[in-house]
Amino acid sequence: MRIERVTAADEVLRGADLFDAPLLDEATRRFLHDPTHHLLFAYDDADRPVGMISGVETTHPDKGTEMLIYELGVAPVARLQGIGTALVAALAALARENGCYGMWVATENDNVAALATYRSAGASDETSFRMLSWDLLG
Repeated sequence: MRIERVTAADEVLRGADLFDAPLLDEATRRFLHDPTHHLLFAYDDADRPVGMISGVETTHPDKGTEMLIYELGVAPVARLQGIGTALVAALAALARENGCYGMWVATENDNVAALATYRSAGASDETSFRMLSWDLLG
């Protein structure tokens, strides 16, 4: 397995099945052109994308810059092989290189696989919280 940063839209298309929904051309272009947005793919020995992680650097005046793990996905055929953990570690290394003071992720309390992956990559539970959201298109 190898992990590489993805910077071209055609490469994102190769891993389209790793995402939750169909890719949006304009959103893909904007994501790839923003230097604070990061997309890493894991490739198997046949050079097929089998995992992805996206991260976004966020900066606040009194805190500095931290990395948000936006999404992590591993192809069903490649699960339980350490790919998710390796992707998290690779994003953490990139965050350190970019001067981030920390990295965080939110996931559902009952997402056992995600919790195990993040914990095995060195994350610790901080606290329970409630997420609120706005549907700005509805």
